Amino acid sequence: MIFDKQFVDNIQKAIDTKDESFFWRYLSPKKQEIRKRAFSSALMVSAHKAKHLNKLDELECDAAIINLEDGVAPEFKRIALLAAALFLQQKRDNMPLLIVRINPLQEGGKEEIEILNRFYPDSIRIPKVRNLVEIKEGLKLIDDAIGLDFSVETKEAFERLHTFKQESRVGAAFLGILDLLSDLTIPQNLLKIGNPTIDYILARFLVDAKSAGIEPVSFVYQDYKNLDEFEAWCRYEKDMGFEAKACISPEQVKIVNRIFKSFDKTKALYIKKRFEEMKRQGVTGFVDEKYGFIDEPIYKDALNTLRKT
Repeated sequence: MIFDKQFVDNIQKAIDTKDESFFWRYLSPKKQEIRKRAFSSALMVSAHKAKHLNKLDELECDAAIINLEDGVAPEFKRIALLAAALFLQQKRDNMPLLIVRINPLQEGGKEEIEILNRFYPDSIRIPKVRNLVEIKEGLKLIDDAIGLDFSVETKEAFERLHTFKQESRVGAAFLGILDLLSDLTIPQNLLKIGNPTIDYILARFLVDAKSAGIEPVSFVYQDYKNLDEFEAWCRYEKDMGFEAKACISPEQVKIVNRIFKSFDKTKALYIKKRFEEMKRQGVTGFVDEKYGFIDEPIYKDALNTLRKT
């Protein structure tokens, strides 16, 4: 816990009554060290729920998405932003990556960025982007030290994803598949494992993002109580090549961590060692008694695996 129960209750009261003066008594903007690292589990945390924010230092997820967009009523977005800022300014030693999901740039997002720049989240996630102009605008608005992530929820963003890597600050793309299906006028009831249309969307999103040097984060599974199907999706997506998935409950986080962080490190280390031994002898393609034919592409795959462990 970050604050004691009494102070958290006071924070929630200030949120409920939209008392901005409460937060400005405690807000003290200062530069924070920005952390840049890969993540597998990304948990949504409501910015208008003080108890949720107060658990940021206890979460098992790799990244916490502090949410100012969907789920926060319009009249509470401003006060939720100040609540998020209060927690952003705390020490982050035991916290996951802190990514703030703002509102669309033309719907309050610009003003939110102006305040967030003073509290240095690790990244700011822009929703509903449609084109490169909005990515460039976001990069211009966001402090140079802070990362930029975005949501792929529109047909335009899905079509143009491969063009969105403008700077190293552009980090992750989050697939908002339900919004995307609606924008494409494709029924959401097609969202089933093995459906060819869904497979195409997932595969294209993955490959386009990876080709652009952007990390693809798979969609939120809404039925948070159905952990069996959620686990099935995780295994399916990992087999497709995904390395990260968004979550809406701590139980989902546990499943993502268990599945997406499971790698055959022993095999990768063996291949790395054998290939490097043979390469010193001038041989870069050979038959190994344990793993069959090993050449440079197999070696590079082993290196990729080791980078994840």
